[in-house]
Amino acid sequence: MRTYNIEKKDEIEEVIRACKTCYLATSVDDKPYVLPMNFALDGEVVILHSAQEGRMWESIQKNPNVCINWTLGEELAWQDVQVGCSYRVKSKSVVLEGTVEFIDDFDEKYRCLELLMKQYSDREFKFGTPAVKNVGIFKVHISALGAKEFGAKAITPWNS
Repeated sequence: MRTYNIEKKDEIEEVIRACKTCYLATSVDDKPYVLPMNFALDGEVVILHSAQEGRMWESIQKNPNVCINWTLGEELAWQDVQVGCSYRVKSKSVVLEGTVEFIDDFDEKYRCLELLMKQYSDREFKFGTPAVKNVGIFKVHISALGAKEFGAKAITPWNS
């Protein structure tokens, strides 16, 4: 089984959009912190939301450099059932590094909430003024992006 880089942007976006959860990693004073989060992809930014308090919110205010991971697939595969080192989880993973931008503008926050809901539902949603004002919205601007497919069948002339 092989690991392949996923190079095509549309294939990377396909992996991201197929996921329901991303994992946001932050770090302050050499203390890492990871949280599962809902998300939306909007061009070259990832939109996230949370309460405007707590460890994660305080972390990104102190250090706006973050990392996000999406992982799709959990199928166990092996080359030889008797050899432990031949086991692998077949999956696709995207890792993004970026910088946080906090969104305070009401209309932009509303638009971001609409995009977040579109990731999970085809329904139209409305958001009350207090909900929009009180939610923390931030965008992660992508500075580095990589994706891989793990546990793929080797591509050879006789099986391609």
